[in-house]
Amino acid sequence: MPGEPPVADAAAASARRARLLGLKLRALVRDHLRDQSVGEAVGFAPGAALLHGDAAWILLDERPTHRLGAALAWATRAGAGTVHLITESGSGVLARRAAEFTTPIGVWHADERTLLPALPEPFLTEPPAPAEHMSFRELITAGGADPIEEHGVLAGDVRGLEVCRVVDDPVSGEPRLEVGIGAHDRDAFAMMHGGVATAESLARVVAMVEQQRRLDAPPHPFNRLARERLLRWHLVREPSLIGAVTLEPVPPPVPRLNMKDSVPCVAAGTDEQGASVVAVCSVGVDLDVIPFAADARLQAETRADVSGDVRLVVVTPERDRVKVTEQLAGLLRRPCELTTHG
Repeated sequence: MPGEPPVADAAAASARRARLLGLKLRALVRDHLRDQSVGEAVGFAPGAALLHGDAAWILLDERPTHRLGAALAWATRAGAGTVHLITESGSGVLARRAAEFTTPIGVWHADERTLLPALPEPFLTEPPAPAEHMSFRELITAGGADPIEEHGVLAGDVRGLEVCRVVDDPVSGEPRLEVGIGAHDRDAFAMMHGGVATAESLARVVAMVEQQRRLDAPPHPFNRLARERLLRWHLVREPSLIGAVTLEPVPPPVPRLNMKDSVPCVAAGTDEQGASVVAVCSVGVDLDVIPFAADARLQAETRADVSGDVRLVVVTPERDRVKVTEQLAGLLRRPCELTTHG
């Protein structure tokens, strides 16, 4: 309506979408089961859910690969014995993660009005960063940052916060080191310094970030970002905190889309018994940290240098240790340790 506040507009649009998703879910389940007795769906943001007999049917809308934990939590509260997930994207990743739980979970790819069973998607073999990019490692180290390679991208971190990244120049195609926290910050730095980063210019940024990425530092944007990676930074330097001897950062099971998004991160190494260990660090209450962690263990088991059982440890701050995380960890087929730090 004219003059209606934007917040009210957004709420109305969200309510309309929720109703449409509920209708869509009911129609999909009714057609799939050929059962007209399927009841009304209820809210499950973002998406919809319904209980039919002993089975929970859940339609995942936005970012479906991040919603397995929330779906399991809803199904558990509803008393469901089996869970069926419906999605239009990411079904292969969901199927791979679902197989790690004792709860029977079916994953379905929605192709218009037809539900197709999803198959677990294998881990993609990510190409290493190009050799011409790797030549910037020395510059990153000389500037005081830690070189981190993830999914073919070489970047430099300071206590877990990315402060530089090697990219290809959009005009010349030549690789260059861009300094800054996020794309906009890197663009601003490039305009001020002519697009050429030196060890000295990087060192100035590193010193500024280091000052704010300390436990005793006052609140600042630099210590609010990538807090899970700061937690990993502490563990890598003191692996004995989780009974490990060595730990090093490793890429997550799926690429991180935005450095400003709070998503779990991974470290791998060996423990005091010589067994392989994977540590997953998370800050903030994240219902999907357990499925993510199970996936990180699966990924570790594909590496050539890993053999035998892999010990899985999920590390969070004490304030973020919640009962639902413990319940989801208890549903895994294999043990998962929960511990706190910070």
